[in-house]
Amino acid sequence: MQKNQSFQDSQSVENIALFSAFKPSWYVEQMKGWTRQSYILLLLGLAIILGTTLVGPITPLAIVTMLAGMLGFTCTISITNTKPLNGVFGLVSALIYIFVAYAAKNYADMLLQAVYIVLLDIPVLLMPGWAKNVDSRVRQIKDTEHPYRIWMLTALFFGLVLIALYGFESNFTDSPRPLIDALAATIGITGALLTTLRFSDTYYFWLGQGLFSVTLWGITALQGGANWVLFITYLLYLSNDFIALFDKGVAWFHNDNVKKGMID
Repeated sequence: MQKNQSFQDSQSVENIALFSAFKPSWYVEQMKGWTRQSYILLLLGLAIILGTTLVGPITPLAIVTMLAGMLGFTCTISITNTKPLNGVFGLVSALIYIFVAYAAKNYADMLLQAVYIVLLDIPVLLMPGWAKNVDSRVRQIKDTEHPYRIWMLTALFFGLVLIALYGFESNFTDSPRPLIDALAATIGITGALLTTLRFSDTYYFWLGQGLFSVTLWGITALQGGANWVLFITYLLYLSNDFIALFDKGVAWFHNDNVKKGMID
């Protein structure tokens, strides 16, 4: 019975059309089955982003930053619930973030958003089934055949990306924050790679990236390079990461509990 159901689920995933991610019904379906805490955080976060925007100067940049924050925050919560809403939402959000990061001279953050497009958004647009049944495919690096090798390759990847980004920003750009920008981007890029590979260990990188992004955009706002909306948005991202850490209904950190519930 379970094997037959699994086969049917597999077939339904494969039959998702290429343009499903452009249909509103696909996004409605992806927003079903989230944890209660995630729905509460979503509503609270959207209200905070809107309020933070309205209390400041209303400029075109402020409006697009608000839009990027709302879309990005919604996508982040959906990934936490293993029902990614990337695709159109993530693509629009990332493109706006690239523009805002360029205006703020956070060039490594621009690259980070481009990586998000390649690793997290384009797969959903080209293969909407890629975003289905994610909870059943989440795994830990320690459960793989060669965990130490994977961690060594991850560390090597991290080091090379950090050196490349910092070297580029400090030598070829006018970025006033090359180190913190490069470090936040490197953590995020590594996290995006592990997310694509369905490793739950990715959330340790998301926690780190959230902390460094809060620091980056806080410094940027203090130096007059951006408004406070992105700083608040990344604080909300960080709160979402903590929900993933403690909520037993989230597969990334509590995969055994979720799989047990699926079997029951």
